[in-house]
Amino acid sequence: MDEVIQVDRNFPLFSRKKPAATTTVKSLPSGETDVLSAPKSVIKESDPAPAAPKSVLKESDPNPTPAHVTFLNLGLDKWVVDTCKELGMKQPTPVQRHCIPKILAGQDVLGLAQTGSGKTAAFALPILQRLSKDPYGVFALVLTPTRELAYQLAEQFRAFGAGVNLRCTVIVGGMDMINQAQTLMQRPHVVIATPGRIKVLIEENPDISSVFSKTKFLVLDEADRVLDVGFERDLRVIFQCFPKNRQTLLFSATMTSNLQTVLELSANKAYFYEAYEGFKTVESLKQQYLFIPRNVKDVYLLHVLTKMEEMEIRSAIIFVSTCRSCELLSLLLEELEVEVAALHSFKSQSLRLSALHKFKSGQVPVLLATDVASRGLDIPTVDLVINYDIPKYARDYVHRVGRTARAGRGGLAVSFVTQNEVDLIHEIEAVIGKQLDEFECKEKEVLDNNITRVYKARRVATMKMMDEGFDEKAQARKAQKLKTLAEKGLLNKKRKKRKREVKEGKN
Repeated sequence: MDEVIQVDRNFPLFSRKKPAATTTVKSLPSGETDVLSAPKSVIKESDPAPAAPKSVLKESDPNPTPAHVTFLNLGLDKWVVDTCKELGMKQPTPVQRHCIPKILAGQDVLGLAQTGSGKTAAFALPILQRLSKDPYGVFALVLTPTRELAYQLAEQFRAFGAGVNLRCTVIVGGMDMINQAQTLMQRPHVVIATPGRIKVLIEENPDISSVFSKTKFLVLDEADRVLDVGFERDLRVIFQCFPKNRQTLLFSATMTSNLQTVLELSANKAYFYEAYEGFKTVESLKQQYLFIPRNVKDVYLLHVLTKMEEMEIRSAIIFVSTCRSCELLSLLLEELEVEVAALHSFKSQSLRLSALHKFKSGQVPVLLATDVASRGLDIPTVDLVINYDIPKYARDYVHRVGRTARAGRGGLAVSFVTQNEVDLIHEIEAVIGKQLDEFECKEKEVLDNNITRVYKARRVATMKMMDEGFDEKAQARKAQKLKTLAEKGLLNKKRKKRKREVKEGKN
């Protein structure tokens, strides 16, 4: 039975413009044309009759950009093209080639392309070009799911906008709210934010909403995460501040039912570029696994890390499933004299930024992280991603391994698989359409050389965790989070959404 989606007309994800009398479908360069129309079932019977038919031009074209196509051919001004050259961007990527002209033409755009494909430039360059012609107030708001990604996006916007004296600010949790409110009232050109903090500022300061009253662009980066039910209330508050005639741009590496719903409900002239269907990892990424007993995962991890220089690996990101595992593993590796930085949500914002800076600048070669670092972070020197814990959902695997082998470079992803995680790996292989190869290493060599050292270090790390009271703090945080979700009425929604995603992944 089809799921009936109720349209909330007070929560428009795309701007509402006067619909055209007829629907025009144009031929697309790749030769594929598609019209996605909203099904009748999404409109309540009690609602007013729908306007003219809605359509979305859809194009799927993963092919490399032809040699003769340049940034100038996309309609970008010379100063933008010169900026691209200075930043080493010689030729537009497929997502840039398809989306930039549509954004310059005033269309809403949803871009689906793999990690490392240049999605940020695909929306930043046309926004900055439009800004340069009519600079005023908050011209664009970019919403993103994590604080780290917000800071990275700001760096990229500042690099692209250096020639137009761009004023760009980051508004995220963990920072002083009074200073943030004052900064917003000064109306910087581009605001990059996490939804929760913007929502709080709007609710607590009645003057903030007017800051966005003339904003031309609303961008959702890593849109599948931003449209998660956990951000629903935040988005409702934010969207009420925006003018109807804005452009809305959504970019993601993975498609979910939420994004599909956005397409179906779009009443504006919209364009959907899909580099691939479903989930995909890049061809230049070598994907391998290690099948090992759970109680010696740390021993194998140390072995792989000590082989980094021999394997010509400059730096590595290790993904774990929980903040506790991240903290314990960081203490363990420090005890083993392995230089690491740890990044998880239990750390203060200043410590999170410090860890990321140390890793990006090369001060430490290894970053330990939860999935807070799996989205969008672009660090060219990452040659290795280790899945210390296998993620429960295939899309999280795709985002994790996407931290390496970016922009055509090579990379290696190694997943530690224990007996209870075999099914998860099989599901991931089925979704990405390829089998993982076995990572070669000699069990006797691994265990004989490291097991005693690692077990001693683990005991020390566990005692340090107890002395710091980490588990008590973690329980308190978890209880507060569940209470907040329950108060918002989102607890059951999140559970239902996860079940639906699992079902979709299996199908």
